[in-house]
Amino acid sequence: MTVDPENYKAILATQFEDFNIGLRYGQLSPLLGSSVFTLDGEGWKHTRAMLRPQFAREQVAHVKALEPHIQILAKHIRANKGRTFDIQELIFKLTIDTATEFLFDHSVNSLCDERIGMTQSNDVRAGAEFCNALSEAQRYTGSRAFAHSFYWLVDSKKFRENVGKVHEFANFYVNKALNLTPEELDKKSESGYYVIYEMAKNTRDPTLIRDQLLSILLAGRDTTASLTSFLFYELGRNPDIWEKLKAEIYENFGRGSPEDIESITFESLKKCDYLKWTINEGLRLYPTVPNNYRVAKKDTTLPRGGGKDGQSPIFVPKGTTVAFRVYTTHRLKEYYGEDALVFRPERWADLKKLGWAYIPFLGGPRTCLGQQFALTEIGYIFVRMAQMFPKLRLDDDGTYPPKKLINVIMQAFKGVPVQMDEE
Repeated sequence: MTVDPENYKAILATQFEDFNIGLRYGQLSPLLGSSVFTLDGEGWKHTRAMLRPQFAREQVAHVKALEPHIQILAKHIRANKGRTFDIQELIFKLTIDTATEFLFDHSVNSLCDERIGMTQSNDVRAGAEFCNALSEAQRYTGSRAFAHSFYWLVDSKKFRENVGKVHEFANFYVNKALNLTPEELDKKSESGYYVIYEMAKNTRDPTLIRDQLLSILLAGRDTTASLTSFLFYELGRNPDIWEKLKAEIYENFGRGSPEDIESITFESLKKCDYLKWTINEGLRLYPTVPNNYRVAKKDTTLPRGGGKDGQSPIFVPKGTTVAFRVYTTHRLKEYYGEDALVFRPERWADLKKLGWAYIPFLGGPRTCLGQQFALTEIGYIFVRMAQMFPKLRLDDDGTYPPKKLINVIMQAFKGVPVQMDEE
């Protein structure tokens, strides 16, 4: 195990060809098949090249599709009438609703429920059944990853049934897209950007499309929800930071008139320094994938870990698993100062040349494709929440730091209990 940035650089970039993702295919393939997350070598290169255009800058700019989902989230917040509720639960529903729309042109609308007088579609391929099956399947795949070479022991009929339900949902929409004519696909693209139609233009393989869509869904939904929830936690317990963030948002985007909402774009969000610093600080203290690993494909070395002081190269035999803990590195005082454990966005005004000591989206050839997409969505959420619900307060027992649940993705163990209200 290593927490040294020089080793990260070697594993992920300069010695990229010396390492692979080990047993990940066996661990995750029942759910994700042959996808960008489970493949190595030429198969990985092919799928990544196919997915890269889906996250091109102009597509990231399409933030307007988020607004209808934000309005449903707002109904839930208002329904609590200033009382304490778990914002993390709602955020995880919000992100699966937005992700399924972006990917499948069909949102599961998990936020639509009787608490706010809305009902989900009667379509069995949408709503609670799919969301519950996905959550259960994810829980198993996370356990399979942690079981490492004993992943095959983590299996059950229930797991396979839930995977089947998830695949049924995805297959339905993939086949629907593949049945469209080229002209119909072009027309769909004109009405909005949906990954499923763009992929259907490039390949006629339904399994390939399904596997990639589910991989993006899991990556995009959970990571975004995790970071957003932890940011609500920190902003709720740091009213001074929340006030500074609101001031910048009001200066750049107003208080939420239709014209104000129209001005929230990929480009305008990037110009908000304090918003960027706040998100960076959240990614630093709460990296969504806190632990990761690679396996040596051959006898090799790493730059640090050898010698009496641990600062010399170290031999890594073929087949060795090298685990790396980004969570720990992001909290080291040698890179972030004496107050490294404190949530302080202002530190990003001065931080220079962190290099591999800050890798919330990893680095090298396998850098996260959806990085800008995720940052844009999170920025949009906080701009709209500041406009609609200026009052935000964390309502917990004061224990800090919060307990965390790690299944692959990190989340708050006891949820994020907040009180939110309009002026």
